[in-house]
Amino acid sequence: MKKIAVIYHSAHGHTEHIAIQVAAGIRAVSKADATLLKAEDATADPDGILRFDGLIFGSPTYLGGVSGQFKTFMDSTGPLWRRQQLKGKLAAGFTVSSLPAGDKQSTLGAMFTFSMQHGMLWVGNAILPEQHAGVPYAEAANRLGSWSGLMAQAMHSSPADGFPSGDIKTARMFGHNFAETLERLGTAPLIRSNPLKAPA
Repeated sequence: MKKIAVIYHSAHGHTEHIAIQVAAGIRAVSKADATLLKAEDATADPDGILRFDGLIFGSPTYLGGVSGQFKTFMDSTGPLWRRQQLKGKLAAGFTVSSLPAGDKQSTLGAMFTFSMQHGMLWVGNAILPEQHAGVPYAEAANRLGSWSGLMAQAMHSSPADGFPSGDIKTARMFGHNFAETLERLGTAPLIRSNPLKAPA
């Protein structure tokens, strides 16, 4: 059983709602399980994320980047970075804002850079936009056309579950694809040898 953590910050419940949908997609894969983990809790115990095989990060987009609480979590992993303890784990990211664009790409870019510095392997959003196949825009998977990660749009001043149905569908497909990717890659052991060390 592959263990995946969905680590997120959510101030008003919108990002949490998407995190729940991502976790549901993960759990639809028979050999995968998902744990929802608030960024604040992960900050208090960064070593706790080492028990997971894959990490999916989620944050609202605030002023063109991750929220302050999510950045605090990222900074708390400094000791893990120095020891490269996350190296080789799978990572992905998602973000929410109230506009179709809202500079969400900057938020995903911050998560990608964070993952690369830890030596993690990034999984993008391999979902074709369904509106090109005639699905109504609001119902279409990946209707916002994001390839580097999952983007979702919370309607302005909407309740926590106030998303177009296509974004909910996309979140579940995103989690499902991540879990399937982890299952496929998990059969090959990661070689952690130091290539700069001379052989004995």
